[in-house]
Amino acid sequence: MLDAGRLQATVPPWIDAVTEVVDRYSQTSATLAADFYDGEREAAGVPGSFTVPVADPPPDEQVDASLRWATKDLWPRSESDATVAQLEPLDVRIEAAMTKADGVVDRLVLNAGRETVLQAVRQDPQAVAWARGAALGCCSFCALMASRGATYRTAGTAGRDANARFEGDTGEAKFHNWCRCVVIPVYRGQVFELSPHAAEWDQLYKDHAQGHPGAQLSLFRRAFREHQQARGRPIA
Repeated sequence: MLDAGRLQATVPPWIDAVTEVVDRYSQTSATLAADFYDGEREAAGVPGSFTVPVADPPPDEQVDASLRWATKDLWPRSESDATVAQLEPLDVRIEAAMTKADGVVDRLVLNAGRETVLQAVRQDPQAVAWARGAALGCCSFCALMASRGATYRTAGTAGRDANARFEGDTGEAKFHNWCRCVVIPVYRGQVFELSPHAAEWDQLYKDHAQGHPGAQLSLFRRAFREHQQARGRPIA
């Protein structure tokens, strides 16, 4: 839908079309997350019934702002005001913008599912906390958050202030573009155990970052990178 020669005229309708896509798949994401929560609750043998509150799709204003961020380098600028990215040929800038837009859509859609689980944890009397599940190829921030286990119930414990570059979060937790992390509910009387790789990350934190106020994330990031490289694992 984007016409490189008519950006002023074609970007707005493109944003409208992508917003419809985000809305549709966010509803699917939230519904699947509600099913997941019900399944986790049943598997944990939680007594009583609970209706999962399905999260709404992200507001159009949020989608609009995110997509405008993704496409900000497309617009012509004077050479004195342009960044290095904005001086690239237009076809390169369009490809970069589409990659950013894909990441934005991915995050917004998955966040609808994450927020559904978070809302359920807040409202379910039998839920006591949630844990962050991260994949082996995650970034150091996600690994650190996952290593904390089932400690999350407030914004302060969920990493809101730990890394300012993680924006556009769901409220209690931060999830970046292309993030594969999931929200795992934990119920009253349930014992949560870290996955084997999250346990490794927890030990990394204790060995290299614990006890260094203000430098924990940078120290953990360095140790995490070395740890992943030593095991031939991808690093986000």
